[in-house]
Amino acid sequence: SNPLGLTLSILFLVAMYAVAKIPFKLILKSLKPILPIILFTAVLNLFFVSGEGDPLVQFWIFKIYAEGVRYAVLMAVRVMALIAGTSLLTYTSPIVLTDAIEQLLKPLGRLHFPVHELAMMMSIALRFIPTLIEETDKIMNAQKARGAMLDSGTMTERIKALVPVLIPLFISAFRRADEL
Repeated sequence: SNPLGLTLSILFLVAMYAVAKIPFKLILKSLKPILPIILFTAVLNLFFVSGEGDPLVQFWIFKIYAEGVRYAVLMAVRVMALIAGTSLLTYTSPIVLTDAIEQLLKPLGRLHFPVHELAMMMSIALRFIPTLIEETDKIMNAQKARGAMLDSGTMTERIKALVPVLIPLFISAFRRADEL
């Protein structure tokens, strides 16, 4: 929440990207889709955070204070750092990630904690996320072909329309888990 902590976090992220040998272009690629949300958040903070003293800029009913500018920049950088951190996780190979988890949890092995099994479970779970997303798309398309209105209606109606999607998805996920 302060500039020093944010700076340290960004330096840590840069170091981790260097260690993982992930190109800088991939960071920009992961930030591109979320850029409108970042700009919207920054603009909201710019206009709605008031500060002490005279405003820097004033037009119509809007006043921009130095505190608002500071907070808008901090919030935008925080969101970008968050996205870059999650991208670091997704761009890292699942095998390398599993090995890292196992190495980090190795001291718990002395307490008879099943470190290797936990690392394998994490690896399998990460590998099945794309499969579950694909399965969800297939089920949603099948429900739409049967006339389900998944994209229209009130929020309550949309949630109720997801039940015929979630039940087959859970059954499929449990079936895959049982096969594994």
